[in-house]
Amino acid sequence: MSERPHVLILGGTTEARRLAALLDADPGLRVTSSLAGRVAEPRLPPGQVRIGGFGGPEGLARWLREQHVDALIDATHPFADTISSNAAKAAAEVHVPLLALRRPGWVAGPGDDWRSVDSLAEAAEVLPSLGERVFLTTGRMGLGAFAHLEGMWFLARSVDAPLPPVPPRMEVLLARGPFTVEGERELLRRHRIDVLVTKDSGAEATAAKLVAAREAGIPVVVVRRPPLPEGVRPAGSVAQAAEWARARTGRRPGDRRGTGPSATR
Repeated sequence: MSERPHVLILGGTTEARRLAALLDADPGLRVTSSLAGRVAEPRLPPGQVRIGGFGGPEGLARWLREQHVDALIDATHPFADTISSNAAKAAAEVHVPLLALRRPGWVAGPGDDWRSVDSLAEAAEVLPSLGERVFLTTGRMGLGAFAHLEGMWFLARSVDAPLPPVPPRMEVLLARGPFTVEGERELLRRHRIDVLVTKDSGAEATAAKLVAAREAGIPVVVVRRPPLPEGVRPAGSVAQAAEWARARTGRRPGDRRGTGPSATR
């Protein structure tokens, strides 16, 4: 039986949406984007969309088999290490090729005062020596790592409201990027921020805070990314990921055929 090759994108990022749009424009491909469902009103990508977890690596492996997936692309947030691990295990079990799409990380430049750490817990350890008024831009999950810092004040920015436990002295700012340098300057000034905590997401849409912190001479605590699962191939751009997906499914740029050679089962 012949059918369109099926690409599953584990999404939730800007790059995942761009990749879905690029691949969905090919009539010879079937594209499904999977979103974790942690954001109340996610920006939906083109093509088919499923929302919710798979039930661990076993559930994902079962879905890959049942939906006849030909190529799997992990385009989740760089810190979504659980789903990345599940994807690696599931892909290996069912022998589906896997690629991890990861935007390049941030790089400190002249004038930056960055302190790199490996976890939110480690970030909490170094904070008391750096300042008293903290701008937290690490997302709504994991703020319990700072809950014991009762003598410090926090401004936490996230798309949705943070989940407890959280620091006792905390103001929440619900907002979604992109953000401007001018806006970040004003935010730091208005709230008298003296230290910034962020994860190395690498997104241009949220990099303005780093520029504003540099200009204000504010130290930045940067949480390093977790490593990719062993053996998983990375791609640094949407174009590279699209080229990989086409190669794995027998498609070529501009190919208008209804099916590729790998679609024949």
